[in-house]
Amino acid sequence: MNILQINSSARRLQASGEGSDSTRLANELAAGLLQQSPAEATKLEVLDLALTPHPALDEAALQAMFTPAEQRSPAQAERVALDMGLVEQLRRADVLLLAVPMINFGVPALLKNWIDAVAKAGVTFRYTANGPEGLLSGKKVYVLLTRGGIYRDQAADTMVPYLRTVLGFLGLSDISFVYAEGLAMGPEAAAQGLAAARGQIQEHIASPVLA
Repeated sequence: MNILQINSSARRLQASGEGSDSTRLANELAAGLLQQSPAEATKLEVLDLALTPHPALDEAALQAMFTPAEQRSPAQAERVALDMGLVEQLRRADVLLLAVPMINFGVPALLKNWIDAVAKAGVTFRYTANGPEGLLSGKKVYVLLTRGGIYRDQAADTMVPYLRTVLGFLGLSDISFVYAEGLAMGPEAAAQGLAAARGQIQEHIASPVLA
């Protein structure tokens, strides 16, 4: 089993324990999943987008993508290869962990750049006579959400609908969300929010990873 963990917080997790709550929770879930099977049977790969941010989709990137491979300049070929490296990394994964803090009511720009890189027509999805078809099915996805306020099942929560839509478009429809909320509402609320998230993590660890 190959697990791919993607950290999208701009804050890094420090050895002291300070820093990104979303990364910390993803680390805890990954550790629990690794305990489900022998070490030699499971591989964990971690992509920290704060350490290795992917470039944004701009005009030069679009030109590179739509230029036939044999006609691309070296710079264009290099740009396309950056995206395809992320696609191949995602294809190898059986389980995907996304650590996603809320930034201004949405996902971090770091994660949006990753999504723009891996969402490719004819590669990770295709259009058919019956509509679009995702090409990355058969994977389990866990999304660990950290938010300063309380947004679960509220109209202001744009993150869950967006992630369900874009991941589902790629064929990633088996998604479980872990919610850590109220983290900016004082120490007691933050502690309760993290405890609730850890309870959800333990429930997922106790359940089969892939149905």
